[in-house]
Amino acid sequence: MLPGTGQLQRPKQLQGTQLQICRRPTSRRHVNSVVRNVIEKPTVESGSARSVATSIAAIILGGGAGSRLYPLTKARAKPAVPIGGAYRLIDVPMSNCINSGISKIYVLTQFNSTSLNRHLARTYNFGSGVRFGGDGFVEVLAATQTPTDKEWFQGTADAVRQYAWLFEDIKNRPVKDLIILSGDHLYRMDYMKFIEHHRATDADITIGVLPVDRAKASEFGVMKIDDEGRIKAFAEKPKGKALDDWVVDTTVLGLEESEAKEKPYIASMGIYVFRKELMVQLLKDTYPKSNDFGGEIIPAAAKDHKVMAYLFNDYWEDIGTIKSFFEANLALAQQPPRFEFYDPQQPIYTSPRFLPPAKIVKSKISDAIVSHGAYLEECTVDNAIVGLRARIDKGAIIRDAMVMGADYYESEEQRSQMFAAGRLPIGIGAGTVISNTIVDKNARIGKNCQIVNKEGVEEANREGEGFYIRSGIVTVLRNAEVADGTVL
Repeated sequence: MLPGTGQLQRPKQLQGTQLQICRRPTSRRHVNSVVRNVIEKPTVESGSARSVATSIAAIILGGGAGSRLYPLTKARAKPAVPIGGAYRLIDVPMSNCINSGISKIYVLTQFNSTSLNRHLARTYNFGSGVRFGGDGFVEVLAATQTPTDKEWFQGTADAVRQYAWLFEDIKNRPVKDLIILSGDHLYRMDYMKFIEHHRATDADITIGVLPVDRAKASEFGVMKIDDEGRIKAFAEKPKGKALDDWVVDTTVLGLEESEAKEKPYIASMGIYVFRKELMVQLLKDTYPKSNDFGGEIIPAAAKDHKVMAYLFNDYWEDIGTIKSFFEANLALAQQPPRFEFYDPQQPIYTSPRFLPPAKIVKSKISDAIVSHGAYLEECTVDNAIVGLRARIDKGAIIRDAMVMGADYYESEEQRSQMFAAGRLPIGIGAGTVISNTIVDKNARIGKNCQIVNKEGVEEANREGEGFYIRSGIVTVLRNAEVADGTVL
């Protein structure tokens, strides 16, 4: 009531709205009944930081069979492969999204996705979304067969196409732009700056690009740009004299002149920002038979739409092969490392495990990462990654190697019983030497073994013996047992 007037005061939250009042005839069933239709004020104000975040969704591609990372992908999806001792590859794009303020995240999966799904559920459970203002979520979109789609994902674009209906759903009505990410890259990036550039240039599509020198240019898809940074042409891994035609002025994208001379090519990072409506149109109507973004959809779309380049001039590594995976892991142990998982402003998140600190007894450790829960006794570890719950016994030498550790502990009683039964416990046995090798999880390696690829074999499939060799790097398979005294 307004004092002294006898009039009702409209609540503040309804001021400025039009109330429509309909009086119904008095009857036994309706006595002075009043119906009010109230126009709600938007809960998210346009232009606010939250409204910007609400207008963006991320799609992380879980990858195909991961054949180039086999045998690490024998029983797990590529983004679920462990890296850096305590992390998984999927943690990189997930953490970049969270640190960038992007809270609507879809992960598309297809092959061996059980461990990936488990990790996502344990690590990135946003619950009701309260942490992100009520609309944050992480959803796994698995490859499925429907009455209209009988095939599994045929490529990056086809994977998104099969879920195009979801991005048109009312749930995603506020979403204006979609950022497409890969689950097998190692880098730290503020995606919001990427999207801001996309919007500032009024682009239809924006591609994340790296400046590269001539030696690396032939390993990537490269592009030509005009004076405004608009992409005009594409080439897939040009070699030799053909590279001369793809030199560009990278100062246009913000590179210093001296560095631009050293890196006169721009290569695709395999990450993109699309206007949502355009992406759905391209996938469903314009190019319904094209299955790949980088090789088909985007080059074709560049003819009629504005496709811009966004320069990312920092550490980035494609973890696509055993060789690149192995080298990227060992580089983490170097001092100073080119990439660190911990940054106080932009940390890389992973599953909380509540494990004890590593226990190191009379051992020599240099240039190494030793993860929590590990136990090292009177051993030597040099230029290596030692993973969760790993166990390395007396006299063992781990050099230029990655030991992924274990998913569970074995008690001293269990270990004694296994020895008594002639079996091997999890871990690296006493006196064993391991070099140029990846030891997958839960592997059991006996005493006095030599796993060093002594003969320098480049490629070999010896899965029956628990080994696989690719690019000269030995991988001891997950759950493998390697007998005492084995020499490889």
